[in-house]
Amino acid sequence: MKSAYRGIVEWLSWFDARDYEFARQVLQRGTAALYLVAFLSTVNQFPALLGERGLLPVPAFLEMARRMGRPTLFRWRYSDSLLRAVCWTGIGVSVLLVIGLPQMGPPWLPMLAFLALWFLYMSIVNVGQTFYGFGWEILLLEAGFTVAFLGSDQTPPPTTILILIVWLVFRLEFGAGMIKIRGGHEWRDLTAMFYHHETQPMPGPLSRQAHLLPRPLHKVEVVGNHGAQLVVPFFLFAPQPLASIAAGIIIVTQLWLVGTGNFAWLNWAAIVLAFAAVSDSVVHAVFPFIPLNWHEGADTPVWWLAVVVLVTVLLLVSSYRPLLNLFSRQQLMNASFNRWRLVNAYGAFGTVTKQRIEIVVEGTMDEDPRAPDERWLEYGFKGKPGDVRRLPRQWAPYHLRLDWLMWFLPLRTVHEDWFYAFLDKLLKADQATLRLLRKDPFDGERPRWVRARSYLYRFASRDEFRRTGERWVRVLLYDAVPPVQLKPGRRLTG
Repeated sequence: MKSAYRGIVEWLSWFDARDYEFARQVLQRGTAALYLVAFLSTVNQFPALLGERGLLPVPAFLEMARRMGRPTLFRWRYSDSLLRAVCWTGIGVSVLLVIGLPQMGPPWLPMLAFLALWFLYMSIVNVGQTFYGFGWEILLLEAGFTVAFLGSDQTPPPTTILILIVWLVFRLEFGAGMIKIRGGHEWRDLTAMFYHHETQPMPGPLSRQAHLLPRPLHKVEVVGNHGAQLVVPFFLFAPQPLASIAAGIIIVTQLWLVGTGNFAWLNWAAIVLAFAAVSDSVVHAVFPFIPLNWHEGADTPVWWLAVVVLVTVLLLVSSYRPLLNLFSRQQLMNASFNRWRLVNAYGAFGTVTKQRIEIVVEGTMDEDPRAPDERWLEYGFKGKPGDVRRLPRQWAPYHLRLDWLMWFLPLRTVHEDWFYAFLDKLLKADQATLRLLRKDPFDGERPRWVRARSYLYRFASRDEFRRTGERWVRVLLYDAVPPVQLKPGRRLTG
C-alpha cells in the first residue's frame, strides 16, 4: 500500500512542472495580449467588412449557412451592437489576464477566462468568411484553449499541457517547413528569398533593406529557415537545456520575420508559444535578475489533475489526423479537422510569388471617365503598397484585413463579391468603409466613377531611391476593373 502511494506521489511530482513558472507567465499573458489585439482589430474593422451593412454582411451569410454546424453566438441572430459587445467583453477579459488578476485565484478562474476568449473569438471567426480565413485565426483559437489549462499561481504548471503547447509549436514550424519542401522549387534551390521580401502580402519598413541584401545572404536565409523549421522543432522535446536552445532559435528566427514583414500575430504567437519549452533554470542562467521558483505554487488538487488529464487525452486523440497530415503528400495547410478549431494543421508560403502585382483603386469627379483630360485620384490604403514614395508601416501584430485581401486579388480574380461591394461603398462615400483607408482623395464626397488598375511593383534599388526618392517602381499593366458608376437604384454599372 505504501509503495502504491509512493508511486502516485512520484507520478504527481512528474505532473508538476515546477521549473516552468516563467514559461507559464509568458504563455498566459502573451496569449491574452494577442487576444486583446485580435478583438481590437475586430471591433475596428468587422462592422465595415462584415456587419449589417458590410461588404459581406453576416446576416445574409447566416441565412445561407444555418446548418454549417460551427459554434457561434451569432448562429440565430447577428447585430453590430452584439458584435461590439462580444469584442469589448473579450478586450476586458484579455486585459485582466495580461495584468494577471485571474491567475491569482484558483486554477478554474484563468481557465474560465481563457475559455471565454476562445469561444467569443471562435464565434467571430466562424462567421468571418474570407476576411477571417487566415491560419493565425485558428492558431489563436487553439492556443487560447490549450493555455486555459495551465492553471493559476496557486498550482504548479502541468507538464502535459506544456507538452501539448510544444506539440502545437512543432506542428506550426514543421508543418510550414514541409509545405515549403513539397511546394515551389524556389525553396529547394534556395532562391525563395530572392523574391519573398518584395512580394510578401504586406511589407514592413525594413522589408526593402532585407530585399536588397546580397543574394548569397538570401540563400543563407533559406538554409536557416529549413533548419529552424525542419530540424530544430524535434529538439523542443529534448531534455534541458537543448529544448530551451531550440526554443531560442525559433524565437530568433520569428523575430527576423517580425522585423521584415507584417504577418498579423502569426510570428508573435510562435514566439509566445515557444516559451513552453524554456525552463526557469535556463532563463535564470541567461538573465540572472529573473529569480528561480518565483512562484512555487502549492500541490496540485486532485480535481484539477483530473480536469487536465481529461483535456490532455482529448487533445492527444484529436492529434491523430494532424499527425498524419504532416507526413502526407497531400498535406493540408491551415486546416481544422473538427468544428471546435482544435489541434489544427498549419503552414505558410508553400510557394513564393515571383512578381508583385498590386490593384490600385482610383476615383474621379469627371463626367466622362474616358476623356483625354480626365483626372483620376488614388485611394490610399493603410498597409498595402500604393504611393511609391511612402515607407511601408509596421502594423503587426495588428491585422489589416482589407489590405491583406487586396494582395490576394491578383492571385485569384478581381471579380470577387466583396471587391465589387467595396467599389460600391466608395461610390457612395460610405464613411465606415472610408475609415478602413488611409486616404480618401475626395474628403468624404462621392466620386462619379471608380476603377481598379493592375500595376507591377518592385522595390527601387539604392541608386534609384537616391535619384527619385521613390521606394517602389511601378508599371501599369491593365485596367482590372474599367470605370464603373452608380446608376439610378444604387446599382453598380460600367
